[in-house]
Amino acid sequence: MIPMSSRPRRRENRIAAVQYLYSWDINRPDDLNDSLRRFFAGKEEERDYYSFGEELIHGALENMPEVDGKIRGLTRNWDFKRIAKIDLAILRLAIYELRFRRDIPPVVSINEAIELGKLFSNEDAKRFINGILDKMKETIGRPLREAALD
Repeated sequence: MIPMSSRPRRRENRIAAVQYLYSWDINRPDDLNDSLRRFFAGKEEERDYYSFGEELIHGALENMPEVDGKIRGLTRNWDFKRIAKIDLAILRLAIYELRFRRDIPPVVSINEAIELGKLFSNEDAKRFINGILDKMKETIGRPLREAALD
């Protein structure tokens, strides 16, 4: 694993977001704010360092029905419940970014998801994540290499 100090800040924030989304899916808290407070208290940096990650967490959770609907639609021949929880967390984050974060170029979200798959999952999962996101990029209707200006 690459030491935290040599990874870009946004990568660290995405790592935190995936970790939280994974734990949230396993044990959904009654109080999201308290759960986030405890999660970030256990991180290496102060909570404000992870502000981008926290934005991603809130966005993914708030848009979970639509995000999960997209995943279900893109995995037609795959039972949603059989997707590994870590792969699902990565897909939820990436599809949230692709669908709702027009300030992030789609190719960045896809590449970051693939890197997260390498970090947290196995070779098959990396291909699975890439395949799903490859299908998703065909539906977003905007340039892949630039953020939207609107």
